Amino acid sequence: MGRDQRADFEEFVEQASPSLLRTAWLLTGQVDASRELVQAALVKTYVVWPKVRRPEALAYARRIMVNHGTDTWRRTRREALVDEVPEPRVTDSGLKAVEDRHEVVRLLSMLPTQQRTVVVLRYYADLPESAVADMLGISTGAVKSAASRGLARLRSVVEAETEGEPAAVTDLDDRRRRQA
Repeated sequence: MGRDQRADFEEFVEQASPSLLRTAWLLTGQVDASRELVQAALVKTYVVWPKVRRPEALAYARRIMVNHGTDTWRRTRREALVDEVPEPRVTDSGLKAVEDRHEVVRLLSMLPTQQRTVVVLRYYADLPESAVADMLGISTGAVKSAASRGLARLRSVVEAETEGEPAAVTDLDDRRRRQA
């Protein structure tokens, strides 16, 4: 890779990293895992950088990140659950924003991987259904279905918690079956 291409890639990394990191954090719910996911995506993007069309570089890196994350989740299929989330080190003015972010990540973690990925890409990354479908290698209808089911599940969790019930995903599935 030539000096100009290297400088071009470094500029891309500087501009794209915050967006990629936020998306990865929403997908994984963990700071360290999201950093690793972004790093892996950027390494793979660097390898093919001379072939990447610049206007599509962010979408390309995001697709690599989602695919790498999916591969990792399929391999591990384990979650490390904790009883309590450690307290964030922030001032009171930033505490509400941090609590909201933790709540979003907690709620997203209740979704199956594909639904979580679709919801994040559609509503956080603001990608059109066709782009999400291409990125995940599924049909547009599957994107619509996963988004609809994911949002419905999130609504159910929030409603259950508002009513004072602890919201376990299996409880929500059982409640739906009883209502049907």
